[in-house]
Amino acid sequence: MTEAVFAAEPTRLLIAALIRASVGAAVVAMTMAAGIMAAMPGVAELSPVYLAAMVCAINGGATAFSHVNDSGFWLVGSLLEIDEKTTLKSWTMMETIIGFTGLICAIVISLFA
Repeated sequence: MTEAVFAAEPTRLLIAALIRASVGAAVVAMTMAAGIMAAMPGVAELSPVYLAAMVCAINGGATAFSHVNDSGFWLVGSLLEIDEKTTLKSWTMMETIIGFTGLICAIVISLFA
């Protein structure tokens, strides 16, 4: 089970992160990634703890890689009165670190499933 956990959780994060990077909206990335994962065979038989780990991985991926096509990127940049380059260095990096922290939490949670 552990081998499957380490293979599955990063895949869930990657799917959500790719959608987030291309679309820009975290809610859209979460919804699309959850829809893709829900259609996978065997998801209905997973334990509630493992489903919680799946949610953490998807949310982590949807949080990571915020950039210029994300409304939050522009909101933070304008409220803090910083240019795009600085916003990319600060906001995008912080969001990506938060996203990968979600992946680590998902892996830890799924170890107890």
